[in-house]
Amino acid sequence: MPDSKPQPRVIIFTTPTCTYCNMAKKYFREKGIKFKDVDVSRDEAAARDMVRRSGQQGVPVIDIGGKIVVGFDRPKIDKYLGL
Repeated sequence: MPDSKPQPRVIIFTTPTCTYCNMAKKYFREKGIKFKDVDVSRDEAAARDMVRRSGQQGVPVIDIGGKIVVGFDRPKIDKYLGL
């Protein structure tokens, strides 16, 4: 039986100048992962939300179904997405 679990909700907190953010977004697109991109450089409330979730000021912070990945940590991302 094929595994047809729905994809967990993915939110990525980014800034336009962040290289790792762009790498992460490119990776999600290559894998066909839908994600919500939140630009914390323009949205102060989102920046506070990101710090509250992760305890981190740095980007990217990736929320995969409530599990937090700080930085572009591909093994952890794959694990949380079940890839």
